[in-house]
Amino acid sequence: MSDRLTERLNAILPKITSPDFLSGQGIGNEIPFYVFDYPPEDELLIREHLAFLEDKLPKQAPDLSFVHVNLFDFLIEYVKGRGYFEKSLEKERKLGSTKAVKSIKSIASAEKLAAHFAEEIMGQKPDLVLVSGVGSAYPIIRTHELLNNLHKHMGLTPLVMFYPGVYDKTSLKLFGKASLAFDSSSSDRKRKAPYYRAFRLID
Repeated sequence: MSDRLTERLNAILPKITSPDFLSGQGIGNEIPFYVFDYPPEDELLIREHLAFLEDKLPKQAPDLSFVHVNLFDFLIEYVKGRGYFEKSLEKERKLGSTKAVKSIKSIASAEKLAAHFAEEIMGQKPDLVLVSGVGSAYPIIRTHELLNNLHKHMGLTPLVMFYPGVYDKTSLKLFGKASLAFDSSSSDRKRKAPYYRAFRLID
């Protein structure tokens, strides 16, 4: 882990417990969505820091209600709740991972997952939402699609997404790479980084 990443991690707790951050000061009328991007190879360190945050937040800000959502666990719970978990495992055994992923995506669209997120997570009325597990939930959950569908559900509640890749304030590059997208005007595939507008939590 680089010294710079250590500095950025150490800056998270003071940032997300500050009154200005929680009240949305300084962001105008923008949606309070934040991205903390980091090198994918530091995933285990990020998980350790998230455990640290979960331990420290109740002590440093006892009146702050927060929820930590691991997207992979959230997805599994959603699929199980629809009675499709065992079916998807069987489909993977018989037809392979690609067919299984396509099948799960048919019942777990970004719109449906966002609605479930609103019910299960926002129903708890948190003051802050932390989101991790982005890499594990890929390719079923595409981050920019989920975030775009969450806009209408989050209100003024700050959401911080821990992102294993690069966010340059306009586009998300999971694992540091642009996603493959098909250009319908050409027979070739070309790389595109999905556009997304949010704030970097710590520069």
